[in-house]
Amino acid sequence: MKTALIGFAGSGKTELFRALAGPGAAGVSRAMVKVPEPRLTPLAKVFNPKKITQTEIEYQDLPGSGGSKSLGNKVLGEIRGCDCLLAVLDAFSGAVDPREQLQAVEAEFIVSDLAVIEKKLERLAQDKQKAKHLYDPRVEELLQQAMAILEQEKPLRRDKDLCSQPGLKGFAFLSAKPILYAWNISESKMDGFTPPPDEPGTMHIAVSAMLEREMSELDDPEELAMFMQDLGVQQSALDRVIARTYSLLSLITFLTAGEKEVRSWALSRGSTAAQAAGTIHSDIQKGFIRAEVLGWEDFLECLDMKKAKEKGVLRLEGKDYIVKDGDIITFRFNV
Repeated sequence: MKTALIGFAGSGKTELFRALAGPGAAGVSRAMVKVPEPRLTPLAKVFNPKKITQTEIEYQDLPGSGGSKSLGNKVLGEIRGCDCLLAVLDAFSGAVDPREQLQAVEAEFIVSDLAVIEKKLERLAQDKQKAKHLYDPRVEELLQQAMAILEQEKPLRRDKDLCSQPGLKGFAFLSAKPILYAWNISESKMDGFTPPPDEPGTMHIAVSAMLEREMSELDDPEELAMFMQDLGVQQSALDRVIARTYSLLSLITFLTAGEKEVRSWALSRGSTAAQAAGTIHSDIQKGFIRAEVLGWEDFLECLDMKKAKEKGVLRLEGKDYIVKDGDIITFRFNV
């Protein structure tokens, strides 16, 4: 899972990146960050594994263009390969209007996507005349639908069904990418600031990047807890940003457990047991026989796999079972 941090000069983007990446992030622009998963702790107490592994998110701090109105073509090119965007807005300095920054980001995405579509439609028109075997009328239809949305100055992510069409996936449209806007405010405004309402594919969160960076530099857990208590802060930016990102991408977590390893895995909501198996390894999905599933609440009641089996809450599920958040799964397969 790759998330790019973008923002104009002075937005506090790099400071937020350092808060997310933790100590040692100074001077680097890419970091693998472990996704907090408190459910691994009670699992580890039961299984006493040799290793505990958390899901990771890759954060990339993309350089600003130095201006306040454009991200720049280099940044636009970099984010095409990302799964999600985290855009930082300057809502603390008073020097700029963060809403204008948001509009500028969206406008760049829309203009870029329109240019891609216009170029592809020109090629399709040529193929239609000279190389009909290369012409795909369905792709042309989808591109025209996308253009109609963009010409209304709306991002493509608002039409989830259109964005999910296979014929459009290869274009990596910027305005189709899920985006989380981080409104970077001063510490003094934390209590009184309300970010805009969410929209399809777009979410908002209020953070104080400077405060969060200071918190990330505290190594002592007790000192950090006291610091957060004094400020009235219940969750770090990392916890809140990841939670919003999971919601934005419609992700859940399933767990695997054994003597060798206890581990968390990210999975798209609505995925089947077979697809979850493929998250671990394609061979497990190909040779899938069944899944032994224990729901999280059932695990907390039993705290023992043998007891769970005796109570009948350890279930055998087929490949079409829809995985639920917190499911503990053991895959049986043959390759």
